[in-house]
Amino acid sequence: MFDVSFSELMLIGVIALIVIGPERLPKVARTVGHLLGRAQRYVNEVKSDIQKEMDLKEIGDIKNQMEDAARSVQTSMSSSVDELKSAVTQPTQAVQDSLDEARKALEVKKDD
Repeated sequence: MFDVSFSELMLIGVIALIVIGPERLPKVARTVGHLLGRAQRYVNEVKSDIQKEMDLKEIGDIKNQMEDAARSVQTSMSSSVDELKSAVTQPTQAVQDSLDEARKALEVKKDD
């Protein structure tokens, strides 16, 4: 996070020892350590939350893509079924019409 060398840490330690004093320095160091630990945990939690949000967005995008693909397949299947129905219905209707004409012709011959 910060680029601090060992010599810089030693300089900070010596200045803290002079300013704070040897009696209070361990307590201050512990407090600073706790605060830095809390800050680090907070940063890690924020990173984790951001990553989760990004993952949720990606999952939502994938879901939308899958729904679009499903709609596309459903549309193509519906059109194929309609074409098949019309392909079967037309010849069936033609055969039905021929049978009706044959029945009428037979009925006319019976009546004669």
